[in-house]
Amino acid sequence: MPQPPPQVPPSTITPHARRSGIHLKVNGKPYLHAGDPQMPLLWWLRDYLQLTGTKYACGIGACGACTVLVDGKPEHACLLPMQTLSNRSVTTIEGLEGPDGTLDALQEAWIAEDAIQCGYCQSGQLLAAHALLRTHPHPSDADIDALANLCRCGSYPRVRRAVLRAAAALRRPDR
Repeated sequence: MPQPPPQVPPSTITPHARRSGIHLKVNGKPYLHAGDPQMPLLWWLRDYLQLTGTKYACGIGACGACTVLVDGKPEHACLLPMQTLSNRSVTTIEGLEGPDGTLDALQEAWIAEDAIQCGYCQSGQLLAAHALLRTHPHPSDADIDALANLCRCGSYPRVRRAVLRAAAALRRPDR
């Protein structure tokens, strides 16, 4: 049986043009959305990327269950069309933990304070609180009360304790 000829790489490589669409990062990884530019970020995250931690609840941006961070700021993914995300960075609840799987200080505090009841609103609550702690390392009760995330179970007192615990942990020199 004859041997196939050896494969030789081309002498020059011509790069292809950048594919058209919406380029963005999600949890630090680059993605391209080539579909409907009006699609809400929430559906793209859940249906295409299979990142289901971001929840659908009210669909009108009133409850905060779909809160994600866009360039570090909390946004309602149910209201955010993909066309507004070109060259931006999105963080979902799946991106809050460290690359080695270690929990964020806020996630640790959430567990320690038993802030979760049914859990449906928690991903949005955690991301909103994460953004708060980045801008207010010493949050007041009023700062925490200003978080616009709704919890039907009423776990607000435990959420407050968790945010204050995380703030204290983040201020420790060993962090």
